[in-house]
Amino acid sequence: MDLLVTYLELLAPPAEHAALAMPPGELQVEAERLSVEDYLALYRAIGGPFDWDQRLRMPRAALADALMAEATRTFVLREAGRPVGLCEFDGFRGEEVELVHFGLVPDVYGRRLGPFLLDWCLRTAWGPATRRIWLHTDTNDHPKAMATYGRAGFKAYMQKMESFPD
Repeated sequence: MDLLVTYLELLAPPAEHAALAMPPGELQVEAERLSVEDYLALYRAIGGPFDWDQRLRMPRAALADALMAEATRTFVLREAGRPVGLCEFDGFRGEEVELVHFGLVPDVYGRRLGPFLLDWCLRTAWGPATRRIWLHTDTNDHPKAMATYGRAGFKAYMQKMESFPD
């Protein structure tokens, strides 16, 4: 399958005065070291509608190593204890930080949880050495993904067609 992939970058930390308020509800965001099984359950719940499969194709041992790596941070948004969002970084607080996976489970769409989670996580991921946070998204992603990333301060720096396994 061929998809248009857009690469975006954030070159400055989010403005302190512009922090988004936590939406109403019993919400909590924390960095978690999820088990492979719990991670994959949340990954499937979020990415299923968008054909996420990168982590599903990884050998379990390699995924466990990636999730436990010092440079990896996985933030989970929970509502009343239930995981409803994910924001995963590689290179956490380094010079170059990749936002690897970001999304919400479909039943919480439309409540402004995505912009809140993204803002909270970007503020946490930006360290003293950080010069850039980058990500890539494609035409299979949520229709509001590009707008959400744009409002967070990301700018596109490259687009290209890429082939992915069906």
